[in-house]
Amino acid sequence: MSDELYGAAIKELAAREPATLDHPDASATQDNPLCGDRVGIDIRMEGGRVVAFGHRVKGCVLCRAASTLAAEQAVGLDAEGAAELADQVAGMLKQGADPAFPALAAFLPVRPHKSRHNCVLLPFRALAKAVGGA
Repeated sequence: MSDELYGAAIKELAAREPATLDHPDASATQDNPLCGDRVGIDIRMEGGRVVAFGHRVKGCVLCRAASTLAAEQAVGLDAEGAAELADQVAGMLKQGADPAFPALAAFLPVRPHKSRHNCVLLPFRALAKAVGGA
């Protein structure tokens, strides 16, 4: 299972150092009580859109990789776009939808492991919460 779940793309995303952000306009934290993963998102906004993103992850390889991917997708999103991104990730994992963008396909092996869905969803939900509350 580990080789399948933790493919090269996941490992590469997880290995990137998270960027931090001083003086954010909004922040959100999401926890996964089942495994203990925790993601903190900080954003800076201009004109209702994300212009800078920082994140802190205390979690598994899947959560760290998903947080890196959320960081790559965040800039330019408004509240509706951030919520739609979280829905797209959930739809791919839970309903079998196609990946909304190519890099998201790295998480397709997670689909049959329902207990790991929240590890991937946590950063996207935190992003939506931060942008929606900004």
